[in-house]
Amino acid sequence: MRRTLAGPALMALASISAVLLICQGAALAEGRSQEFAQALTQEPPTTPLSIRPARAPERRAEPRVLEARAPEPRSASDEAAIKARMNQWTVGLAAGLPDGGFVRFASEMARTMDDGDNMRLIPMVTRGTTSNIADLLYLRGVDVAITYADAFDFYAKQAGLSNINDRIRYVLRFFISDVHIYAREEFKTLQDLKGQKVAVGTAGVAAAHTGPLIFRRLGIDIEPVAVGGPVALEKLHKGEIAAMVYVASKPGELFSGKKADPGFHFMPVPYTQQFSDFYYPTSIKPETYPGLVAPDTAVETIAVPSVLAVYNWKPGSDRADRVNRFVDTLFTNLARLQQPPFHPGWKDLNLEAQVPGWQRYPYVETVLERMKKEADIGLPPAATGSLTQQERFEAFLASQAKAPPSKAEKEELYRSFLEWSRKRQK
Repeated sequence: MRRTLAGPALMALASISAVLLICQGAALAEGRSQEFAQALTQEPPTTPLSIRPARAPERRAEPRVLEARAPEPRSASDEAAIKARMNQWTVGLAAGLPDGGFVRFASEMARTMDDGDNMRLIPMVTRGTTSNIADLLYLRGVDVAITYADAFDFYAKQAGLSNINDRIRYVLRFFISDVHIYAREEFKTLQDLKGQKVAVGTAGVAAAHTGPLIFRRLGIDIEPVAVGGPVALEKLHKGEIAAMVYVASKPGELFSGKKADPGFHFMPVPYTQQFSDFYYPTSIKPETYPGLVAPDTAVETIAVPSVLAVYNWKPGSDRADRVNRFVDTLFTNLARLQQPPFHPGWKDLNLEAQVPGWQRYPYVETVLERMKKEADIGLPPAATGSLTQQERFEAFLASQAKAPPSKAEKEELYRSFLEWSRKRQK
């Protein structure tokens, strides 16, 4: 028999349930009040809340990646053909130090002469002008070099290469550089520098070879100091050295525009028999350095030519054919090299100029004769000795980008041409 709660017990149970419900409601209300208070103190959400259920992100279609077709493998014979083609007419040129003037001439030749697989000239930064001879003799891939004429002295006399004149020949005489010997006033002649400290430039520059060579030939023992340029000039003014040797085309950058320098002067270098093999007599005049040379005077000195040299390979050999093509391509592009923006020194080239102590590369004579016969319009007037003055002018005129429209302008240009020709012949 199931028991039932009596009335008083049932009433008590109901009261207890009511109390529990009231307590639970109060606790719930208090919790929500705290949540509401916290919500008031929090920063508002950065994006509006949405009562809509979140939607799963759409899946974007992956971009289709096209499969790259692998290149067909080359056979060994294909690789050999490419190698042969790229090397067939590629010529290495030993230029000089990275901050030297020869590097610019070399890079301009490379830009102008580039003809794809038919001709490619690669200029090389080297250890300097004297070492370029060694590179031409021994370094693989070098067929052409720029150097100074007196570099032969070292290899012929000190290195014992008596046959160097047969192994190396010249293509062109480049610009001529003058020997500047700048000294304290108390030293009047080269003999006065005996036993003195003389700055001869750093290794690789022209002065480092030509300076000691000059004193050695004259039998004057100096104490060479391996500094040059502004550093040598500063040491000279401080009295740490007696003189400095500087080899450069006039006007040399170091002395160009320099104001009067009391207590210092250019020292004369007389042209004697000791210098008849590689050098030219010249002088330093006041119009070149107005602040350093007195008016109506000149300082006697010597000059050394720079040379574009090639190795004299056996005629008919692959290397000889390569050098011959280099000569052809260079002479074909000379007219272009004599126009801006290339170095102004290109305009001073005299194709018929001789280099003391050197022999010319035989193929050059063949090219010059051909150019004379054809009256090539790009040939500088100095090289067309077989033509009349008027014929040379007409060739010169034809090579200009824009011919003078009037007769008067043509006559004026012709007078300028004659004056230019007279100056080149001096």
